[in-house]
Amino acid sequence: MKDKNVAGILALFFGGLGIHRFYLGQIGLGIVYLFFFWITWLIALIDAIVFFSMDEDEFNRKYNRASIRKQQQSYQGYNRNNRQESREERSRQRTQERERRTSRPDPRQTAQYQSRPTPRRDNPFKASGVQKFKDFDYEGAIRDFNKALEIAPKDVAIHFNLACTYSLTENADKAFFHLDKAVALGFDDFRRIKEHDALAFLRIQPQFDQFEANGFRLTPQLDAPKEDLLNSPQGDLLEQLKRLGDLREKGLLTEEEFVAQKKKLLD
Repeated sequence: MKDKNVAGILALFFGGLGIHRFYLGQIGLGIVYLFFFWITWLIALIDAIVFFSMDEDEFNRKYNRASIRKQQQSYQGYNRNNRQESREERSRQRTQERERRTSRPDPRQTAQYQSRPTPRRDNPFKASGVQKFKDFDYEGAIRDFNKALEIAPKDVAIHFNLACTYSLTENADKAFFHLDKAVALGFDDFRRIKEHDALAFLRIQPQFDQFEANGFRLTPQLDAPKEDLLNSPQGDLLEQLKRLGDLREKGLLTEEEFVAQKKKLLD
């Protein structure tokens, strides 16, 4: 493709020798300029002005017709090839779709092997408890985590979060209880127990060494006596009921266990 600015520059500086005409493919006219260079330099100056002021499309029509025609032919050939490839691709896709349909198993034969997904039960109190924990609302976090346990009593994360929250509120008994539950349910990141900032209060308790030595599980001495205390020699009925209330308050007896034990004492 010839460029009109290049042609103008050649005409301006070397026009007397007809260089711009040779550049444009006008060999004969270039030879004429070369033979009469003492006159044609003035014509070449006019040529330069014409080239610089000429519209790009007009220049291309006059001096780039052959190149434009080749580009059009090439583009048409490219389009034909693309259309052919598109037809082949559509045909290939139709063939693949037919193969998928014919190879698809009978749903009546495979239904017996398919299991229904277990429905997921939402636990909004878990998320709200975490948010309150982040906002330093530890009492609110404890309430929400305990509500979350009513929905998912075996959730390891809830027990661990409760242990951290109780530790931050300096309630060592409940913190140990829920940390023991988390480990019993499968929590095994023991390094986190030994390094987590929220459990710092728990780690300075005298019973922590024994707790760690026992694999981060409560021993009968640390585990507030649900059975041992209830079955050991007791005082009068009021003292036993008070002991039950203390165990429930510490979180070491569930509400159901408290009611059952209370019923036994009153029967």
